[in-house]
Amino acid sequence: KMSEGSEVMTKADIKPKSVHRAKTWSDDVENLYRFQQAGYRDEVEYKQVKQVDEVECWPETGFVKKLQRRDNTFYYYNRQRECEDKDVRKVKVYVY
Repeated sequence: KMSEGSEVMTKADIKPKSVHRAKTWSDDVENLYRFQQAGYRDEVEYKQVKQVDEVECWPETGFVKKLQRRDNTFYYYNRQRECEDKDVRKVKVYVY
């Protein structure tokens, strides 16, 4: 999970060491899909750009609930899975 050390990570501009594409759906892939739809790599980049400590999530599922794009419009997401099987391989998984 990305939550450990995220306080430290937002201070500097952290770049991923490597990237690969998701092969199977998971909770993490679902959230990455949501960040990438809104125009960010992942939670780390979102927090850096938007200077926020927390991302709003659905308490039931832990999925991202809403994100602010770079042009300040908001994306709102359902509490259920949104990333369909055909879209899983489009999701990029970044390794730090």
